[in-house]
Amino acid sequence: MQKIRLMALGGLDEDGKNMYLVEIDGDIFVLDAGLKYPSESEQLGIEYIIPDFTYLIEHKGRVKGIFISHGHDDVMSALGHLLTQIDIEVYATALTAKLLDEEFKVHKLKNKHIHVIKRNDTFKVAGHTIHTFPVMQSIADGVGFAFETDSGLIVYTSEFIFDYDFLNKAFSMDINALSNLGQKNVLVLMSESTGSKRTGYTAPKHRITDHIEHYFEETDRRLLITLYRQNLFRIMEVLELAAKYHKKVFFYNDEHVKLLKTVDDLGYYKIPQNVIISGNEFSNDMKDVVIVFSGSGNQVFKLVNNVAIGEDHLVELHESDIVIIASPVVPGTEKNATAMENDLYKAGVSIVKLNAKEILSMHASIEDLKMMLYLIRPKYYLPIKGEYSDLVSNADIAVDMGYTPDKIIILDNGQFATLEGSRLASTGDQIELEDKAIDASDMRDVSGMVLKDREKLSTDGAIICGIVLDFKTKKIIGGPDIQSRGVIYLKDAEHILAEIGNILISTIERNVEEGTYENMQVRKEAREQISRYVLKSTGKAPMILPAIVEINLGEESGKEGD
Repeated sequence: MQKIRLMALGGLDEDGKNMYLVEIDGDIFVLDAGLKYPSESEQLGIEYIIPDFTYLIEHKGRVKGIFISHGHDDVMSALGHLLTQIDIEVYATALTAKLLDEEFKVHKLKNKHIHVIKRNDTFKVAGHTIHTFPVMQSIADGVGFAFETDSGLIVYTSEFIFDYDFLNKAFSMDINALSNLGQKNVLVLMSESTGSKRTGYTAPKHRITDHIEHYFEETDRRLLITLYRQNLFRIMEVLELAAKYHKKVFFYNDEHVKLLKTVDDLGYYKIPQNVIISGNEFSNDMKDVVIVFSGSGNQVFKLVNNVAIGEDHLVELHESDIVIIASPVVPGTEKNATAMENDLYKAGVSIVKLNAKEILSMHASIEDLKMMLYLIRPKYYLPIKGEYSDLVSNADIAVDMGYTPDKIIILDNGQFATLEGSRLASTGDQIELEDKAIDASDMRDVSGMVLKDREKLSTDGAIICGIVLDFKTKKIIGGPDIQSRGVIYLKDAEHILAEIGNILISTIERNVEEGTYENMQVRKEAREQISRYVLKSTGKAPMILPAIVEINLGEESGKEGD
């Protein structure tokens, strides 16, 4: 009887950072490795957050492969960080593999081979049979995975929608493949929860064409459009409208052009001829042109904000411009999105903000989730991908479909669901996980202590106390010099800064007199005393940074005495 364990290293009770494990008799199969962008309160110089890989590193001998479902940051962009620590075989479809190659270059991962798989395929890894099945997402080549066990299939949908009108084979869902899986005895279905509170189907409300077409048709004014770089579906919609109304398209960011070229080379989408222009062909004097700004996370909002305040080297706003914000605000982008909008209004342009309630992101809504349950017919249902309330809403959908609560599994990150045979045996085992924050400056993992220091700096400021001593005599020969940032109001500054200097001097002199002077220990003692004084005087707990510089004046003193 096989022992099966399911667990998430990320993606539960959060938006992004998706990473799930399927263990079959000790063999570990990893599903996705994504990042998430920090909320405004978490930023503090943090670029993004990735899962805690400790469990995989500690059990690397049991890890048989990692399977990437599609080419979005929230499922693939932590993989480079993982592969710099342990070597794992990678499986992905053709477009996803191309995008991963670019990610690997960033991490200087050379000669990393990716097993390119088909969207509808069956293959073996470490003796285990794995099926892929096509799912529709906002980027081409999306797949789900199904793992065979003695007790039935473990099915992972990743993200999906049902769109019966879009027939591009690189995007479309294969309902026959899903139905065939449902007839093979499915033990567990792991299905996304992001859109589980939205009524109806997502399609056709995921399309923007009907909402923006009249701007292409009725005006020769410039159109500026914001898009997330990996939303290939919306890029294609913009290109098709531009071709239809004989407009040129200038992609500010080359990443979109590279993505389209890759998709074209793979035969997934034919780029309309003579529509895209290069930077050399673009001019601010052009009127009948569409300028596409793209990026991930906050990048697109920061980019357009620079244009709005006149600090961009390439694009200058005209008051006649129409700016279409087609990149919805997602967690962690609220502040930058608001700043961009405010500055666009100040620039006097016309703003069209697509309503996120009318135009849906390409995640499964309630009827999509019901259809997946109907086709797959699992014994157990495991909601994944979403905030906790989303997971619960997804569970409620299963209840509406006739599932009893004992057949629905809701987990936290790090919590195992253990199945023995075809029975859920336990959800009691759990490991501790710690998010890994990646610094914006050099992609390093930032510890909790560093983040606490940054938080302190951002809320209570800092006080730097500098003084210079004679190395031999320990007499003060310079300072103290006290600098305050973000701590003290000007009217209080003189008295408080003077007292901070007195504390530093008295701490040094007392230790010298008692014969206990040691530079690091004195700085620690001064820091503690100054902290107590500042807290009592101002109610703040800033970062205190004493600096005691010792200079050897022996030779100069000797010359003066000769």
